[in-house]
Amino acid sequence: MSITIRHLSRLLFSSAILLFFILHTTKTIEWEFIDALEHTAYDVRLELTMPNVKDDRIVIVDIDERSLSEIGRWPWNRSVLANLIEQLFDTYQIDVLGMAAVFVEPDDSSGLTKLRDLAQGPLKEAPVFLQTLAELEKKLDYDKLFANSLANRRIVLGYTFTNEYDSRVGKLPAPVFNTKELNQLNYKVANGYVANLARFQTNAMSGGHFAMEPDIDGIVRRVPMLYGYQDQLYESLSLAVARTAIREQSLNFQSPTSLQIGKSTIPTDKYLQALIPYQGKQNNFTYVSATDVIHNHIQNPNILKNKIVLLGATAKGLSDLMATPVGNLYPEIEIHANLITGILDNNFKFRSSYENIIEILLLILINVIMVSLLPLCSPLMATGITLGLAGLIITINIVFWTTQNLVFPLATTMLLILTQFIFNMSYGYFIESTNKRYLTTLFGQYVPIELVDEMSKNLGNDFSMDGESREMTVLFSDVRGFTNLSENLEPRELSLLMNEYLTPMTHSIHEYRGTIDKYMGDAIMAFWGAPLHEPKHARYALDAAMQMLKRLQDLQTQFRLKGWPEIDIGIGLNTGIMNVGNMGSQFRMAYTVLGDAVNLGSRLEGLTKQYGVKLIVSETTCKAVPEYFYRELDKVRVKGKDQPVSIFEPIALINQIDENFVLEINYYKLALRYYRQQNWDIAIEFFIELSKKNPSCSLYKIYLARIKYFIKNPPKKDWDGVYNFITK
Repeated sequence: MSITIRHLSRLLFSSAILLFFILHTTKTIEWEFIDALEHTAYDVRLELTMPNVKDDRIVIVDIDERSLSEIGRWPWNRSVLANLIEQLFDTYQIDVLGMAAVFVEPDDSSGLTKLRDLAQGPLKEAPVFLQTLAELEKKLDYDKLFANSLANRRIVLGYTFTNEYDSRVGKLPAPVFNTKELNQLNYKVANGYVANLARFQTNAMSGGHFAMEPDIDGIVRRVPMLYGYQDQLYESLSLAVARTAIREQSLNFQSPTSLQIGKSTIPTDKYLQALIPYQGKQNNFTYVSATDVIHNHIQNPNILKNKIVLLGATAKGLSDLMATPVGNLYPEIEIHANLITGILDNNFKFRSSYENIIEILLLILINVIMVSLLPLCSPLMATGITLGLAGLIITINIVFWTTQNLVFPLATTMLLILTQFIFNMSYGYFIESTNKRYLTTLFGQYVPIELVDEMSKNLGNDFSMDGESREMTVLFSDVRGFTNLSENLEPRELSLLMNEYLTPMTHSIHEYRGTIDKYMGDAIMAFWGAPLHEPKHARYALDAAMQMLKRLQDLQTQFRLKGWPEIDIGIGLNTGIMNVGNMGSQFRMAYTVLGDAVNLGSRLEGLTKQYGVKLIVSETTCKAVPEYFYRELDKVRVKGKDQPVSIFEPIALINQIDENFVLEINYYKLALRYYRQQNWDIAIEFFIELSKKNPSCSLYKIYLARIKYFIKNPPKKDWDGVYNFITK
């Protein structure tokens, strides 16, 4: 079947929808709402599949409200922090300490600076004061105490990068890479930094930035593992703590988007950002209060022993709360903890480097499936296919997510499925229904609604109201003795009777894909093969005629119960070339058939009365439907035609015929042969025998009467066995 303009327009619109999503996938054009939906899809999958299991290897020492209440407001003097560090390492024997705080200014809270000013001024000649000051410096130099507490311990200090060019405070730790040695590498670049005092950073084992940039919707889903500053790359706090914990000095690139630390691989995006492997919602890690550590009030020291400890704050005004996929007020310190867990467990979600190619191929496949199937389906089936396809895509996506940690885009494919579904349903409703209404207007009075539906799917392809010639089959039926019938019934009863009769007859024609041409009082004219081309038009027409006769038998019982007279009908069928189309005048048009083949069909219907049968078909119809068993009635020359035609009575389908009847027909064929050979004596004996065996058959009596006539009035010697009818 050729592609019609209607199908082509549907295909073009569907292709335009596909192109829309491909352009977004390739970032040729970006639509923020699709990105927002993709983020939401990611968040939902993450929340549904989180393990929600605490990692006992990591403990958060919390500067909480109780700590501020007992120790004092923040910032605490450095001696308190020094004491905290010593307690953690010496008393509780922790393994690594990561500090998510920056110490950018000296601590003058002890008053040591003023005492030193006095020692250089008014009291520089007071030996007792100077001696006392020398002893006090050991206790009052809080920065020195803090710096000393950092020395020779596995401590990672935190700092941050900024985009301010004049912000260069403190000392950065040693970088992990020189970017000049790395080709074709993308990364976040900072213009400035806020870091710890040099004496602190020098004494600490390492340092890591805690810079985080939320996505466009304000949600923190990824963290830069490495940040660039002046051709150097600096590691994040979580990366530095994890490397310190596993005692791994080497850090290598497996690829431009993959970092290798020992046995752990950290997949990143093109800007070296790793997706945060959230383990659960807030408070999914063990918290201990900083004041309990300082005052040695931890009842179970094993909570901290050999653990990775992160120092953070949840107290109001101190805590950095982030909007994350697992909570809108999520402590920043837990983000670092989740990243460390991911590194230790080698468990990160990642996106394939071939993501765009895979997504485009998937979009094309989805589009092909939906464009191929939806136009052929009912709304219910189309809905089922759409839901099934969406469910399959989601299932495959979740399988890769859970088993391979692979993050495939989901929102784009779901949107394509939804958009194509809405488009095809809308197209079907607005366009197809318009076509259907148009076709119903044109053909609804002629053809059954099932054919109108079929025609609406093939608009412009298989039919037209313009006149054309094609092979078709025509049917004529008429009620016997209708004049007498109408004279014996009241008009209202006659109208009811005809409605009761014509309705099941019309159903039979429509059931077998026939087109009603017209009703002519008690007569019906119908045809097959238009407006839709139908290769089996003859078979459908004969099936419909046989069904009409069967339903007529059922009607007889109903008519008797109502006191109506029984009716009988005759049906004629012919197959041949006919002219079909919208014909008439400027005052009235009708979709009808014309031609000699049509006229012959009408003549055959009239002959049913002559031969005492209910159905007569032409030789062309007989040959077109070999599945039926026929009895040849005669060779006739009907009024208005010079050429003789053979006429047949369909009996039943070949596989349903009675064997005794087959024997009778074979005997009849012999009788007919002798008749056409003008062997009257033998022919009459055969027909007498046939009439005895089947007294109800009018056909045998007709031939007996003819033979008797020909015996007295012999036909010409060149008689061809054809019987001429001079009336219709």
